[in-house]
Amino acid sequence: MHTYTFLRQLADSWVLLAMFGFFASAGIWAYLPSQRRARDDASLIPFRNEDAPKTCSGTCDTCACMADTGKAPHHD
Repeated sequence: MHTYTFLRQLADSWVLLAMFGFFASAGIWAYLPSQRRARDDASLIPFRNEDAPKTCSGTCDTCACMADTGKAPHHD
């Protein structure tokens, strides 16, 4: 048997089966209950570097934050 034919048959059968087994194992491992903390941490990656929302001091001339409470904005 020629080397190329042997390697081609090996890749078409056993290597393909081994790659599928690795893929299935990685998928099962990712969803194990013990990996919950890692999944939760990964889901929050987009929000890690967000700045905290700015709070209104109520001192600007066009303060709209006090309109909801019915109070007049604080002006010095």
